[in-house]
Amino acid sequence: MEQSRIPLPKHINDFLDWIDVEKGLSSKTQENYRRFLEKFLVWLKNNNLNGILPHQLTPEHIWDYRVHLSRHSPTRNNKPLRKTTQNYYLIALRAFLGYFVAKDIVSLPPDKITLSRPDKEKTVKFLTLEQLNKLFLAPDTSTIQGIRDRTILETFFSTGMRVSELTSLNLEQIRIMPGAKDLELGIVGKGGRARTVYFSKNAIGWLEKYISARTIDNDKEKALFINYSGKKAASRRLTPRAIEKNMKKYIISAGLPITTTPHVLRHSFATDLLTQGVDLRVVQEFLGHKNILATQIYTHVTNKRLRDIHRQFHGGNDQNS
Repeated sequence: MEQSRIPLPKHINDFLDWIDVEKGLSSKTQENYRRFLEKFLVWLKNNNLNGILPHQLTPEHIWDYRVHLSRHSPTRNNKPLRKTTQNYYLIALRAFLGYFVAKDIVSLPPDKITLSRPDKEKTVKFLTLEQLNKLFLAPDTSTIQGIRDRTILETFFSTGMRVSELTSLNLEQIRIMPGAKDLELGIVGKGGRARTVYFSKNAIGWLEKYISARTIDNDKEKALFINYSGKKAASRRLTPRAIEKNMKKYIISAGLPITTTPHVLRHSFATDLLTQGVDLRVVQEFLGHKNILATQIYTHVTNKRLRDIHRQFHGGNDQNS
């Protein structure tokens, strides 16, 4: 049957294959898209639209679905869906329509689906340099576990890596030349996107100490960051959960906000660069964001910096004029 004559619901599996093969999205993202689109399919069925064809979908249908999300989709505690959550469903539907464009199937253009304005502007949590120094000093570096944890914290702040990217590192990837002041490493991040991360002088110094301690310990583990407790026969690669648990211990001992997570160190990395005047698009490359919109959560930094520059240099701020 010609694809344009196939009802919308029957395109879902082909769409999921497409975002896997063509877009390279992770299995978790595919799972989320499937879940978000299931609500749309239920809405179609409840409105006797189960047989609707791609070209028959109209802006009016989209509007009615948005009203349904806003007013008739309560959460478990019987409250309406938040605007940000509604947007997840709309983003999935927009991606679904993008599939039709890619396959030359006539349908409603994806840009006809606009997103809701969030309930409130998302704020980014980050640590100041003073707070970071307190955190770095928290591990007991007289032990190999403490050296490992100090190295992990320094690496997070130096590279801006996600916790899953850091835990996937292998020892053989780290090649530090004697007296090296720079170290760069190619990694594959979210969505299968490759990028280069860079290690600061401090991070390199702690990596050298940690690798040296591991050499003395004479372990043969493949993973860069390993566990020193539990069953030796099991995989000793540190998990994201283990790193988060260790970090919470240091956060408490350093007297820092309990909401601090490894991702907050990624935010701190980006915030530090922007504070130093690095362009937002360069920070996008450092973070491995596919879209600049993902990096724009850091506009709180650029906005403050622009305000400070305006106050310092704009002639209209001269009290003597």
